[in-house]
Amino acid sequence: MYSSRFKSLAANYPKLSVAVAGDFCLDRYFDLDPAKTEISIETGLPVYNIVNVRTQPGAAGTILNNLVALGIGKIFVIGFAGEDGEGWSLVRALQSKPGVQMDYFLQTTERRTFTYTKPLMFEPGKPPRELNRLDMKNWSLTPATLSRQLGQACETLAGHVDAFILMDQVDLPNTGVLTIEVLDSIRSIARAKPDLLIVADSRRGLHDFPPVTFKMNAMEMARLTGKSPAVSLAEIQRQAVELAEKNGQRVFITLAERGILGASRDGQIEHVPALPVRGEIDIVGAGDAVTANLTASLAAGATLRESMEIANAAASIVIHQLGTTGTATVEQIGNLLSNGEHSQG
Repeated sequence: MYSSRFKSLAANYPKLSVAVAGDFCLDRYFDLDPAKTEISIETGLPVYNIVNVRTQPGAAGTILNNLVALGIGKIFVIGFAGEDGEGWSLVRALQSKPGVQMDYFLQTTERRTFTYTKPLMFEPGKPPRELNRLDMKNWSLTPATLSRQLGQACETLAGHVDAFILMDQVDLPNTGVLTIEVLDSIRSIARAKPDLLIVADSRRGLHDFPPVTFKMNAMEMARLTGKSPAVSLAEIQRQAVELAEKNGQRVFITLAERGILGASRDGQIEHVPALPVRGEIDIVGAGDAVTANLTASLAAGATLRESMEIANAAASIVIHQLGTTGTATVEQIGNLLSNGEHSQG
């Protein structure tokens, strides 16, 4: 892709409205200094001293962070947090982001704020090392009243946005935002507005999702289709085309170091190889950067291949950001595409 073409697409980003419906969590980083490690008098165990605390929206919030970094004009947040300290921090972090609209983000005493607590050891001359994570999740079903409110929010926004992103991060079905009731609302929206771009990603797989644009990895596609995991690129392409034709929607398959593969409902297939690694990497957040950039670029008018080239560049930028769940700006993506353009020339 020529960098001039990316610039013309990115010029549309401030005009876009995107809804993000899904599991917003709080990413809380504890930066540890090993030089300040002590031994507990009471237990005899090492005590790690926290020298800095960083918080930012995670899970669906990571997608939102990437949309913000791209300069999307309006980003509507559909989700929930608890009436707890973590919820206060998450809401404050979301509200601080330019363009973010919080009218459909709910706080409730019936839910705990989904939180990832990540202790990071910072040793001199070494990349940050993550210790055992401490998570807080919901282990009970999302209350029906809350599900109905979230579903109604999706239906209300459907006529006012250029794209929807669905992000399912929970391990247990129906304990997060994208419950059966909410997905039924999305199904109704997809039928009523077949041209509305809706991109879905789920860590549990997309079995219960309506036929919208699917983004997944090759293992997730195999589980969804009930086929043996494909190894060869040709077999992955065949499965992706079959799924796209069945759903009548695009399918995107992330392939780690092999890049991204995309298929359209009319049988078009594209593969964009991954960009070379440029040093130490951390893959956390790469998939969310891909989701955000696929959605933004397609909503701005990109072709199938163009959207994948942009998403690939964004993922390459993110994986080289250590000790955080990173994002990629328009300037960073443009520079990387420009460098690739010059190297080809």
